[in-house]
Amino acid sequence: MRISALVCARNEEARLAECLRGLAAFDEVVVVADRCTDRTAEIARRFGAVVVEGIFPLESQRKEAGLGACSGDWVFELDADEHADDTLVREVRAAVAKASGDWFRVPVDNYVGHKLVRRGWGGSFGTTSVARLYRRGVKHWKPERVHPGVVFDGAFAGELATPIRHLVDEDIGDMVDRLNRYTALRAADLADKGDPGRLWDNVFRGFRRFWKCYVGRKGRTEGDLGFTIALMAGLYPVISHLRAKEILEARRGQAAQAGERPAAETVLQGVG
Repeated sequence: MRISALVCARNEEARLAECLRGLAAFDEVVVVADRCTDRTAEIARRFGAVVVEGIFPLESQRKEAGLGACSGDWVFELDADEHADDTLVREVRAAVAKASGDWFRVPVDNYVGHKLVRRGWGGSFGTTSVARLYRRGVKHWKPERVHPGVVFDGAFAGELATPIRHLVDEDIGDMVDRLNRYTALRAADLADKGDPGRLWDNVFRGFRRFWKCYVGRKGRTEGDLGFTIALMAGLYPVISHLRAKEILEARRGQAAQAGERPAAETVLQGVG
């Protein structure tokens, strides 16, 4: 069974080399360089990777473009800020050789700086297990910019024991920057749907996420970082909602300046 390693990256010249070093034992490495303006594609080619360059605003577009370049029977995914050690690579090969299903979950060790943070992840702001090893063709992504839903055509095959090492944030400041990026992308998805939801529904959702991360998933045992991660998870739906409303308001203003009515308003007024 041939295994392709797939990495999707956007301006990741500072991180990509270390990620690719751990993938050298696979049969093939494919790197999707999405809208890169740095040396990401050059570094990938230096490591012998197949490089796909283009403009892919949606994660589903990036993944599908990468899968189209993969020739392996199985695919193992990593992000540029994630690393696979030799033990994980050997376990991936062993799992594929005796697989009775079509996809595996892989545990994740998340680091903030040099500190391993095991507890408290969730609420669209982190995870400790990911579905990253699968037969080519069985995994599909919904058309969303951030944290898209995933659908599998095949059967679950089990969970590996060796974790991916994820350098998720450099520090708390980097964590706040990530919240800003994630909410901008989520807001654009909500605005495209024309329904940002209601403020207080999102406030309640945010409180539940905070409580689940901090108490249910024991983020409180991680000290200040556990509290901060829970706070980011709780703020995520609220800020996404508010930013989506800003986008919709800006679009209405642009349409008014152009002498047009947004399609949603036209439909509503027609119904009334």
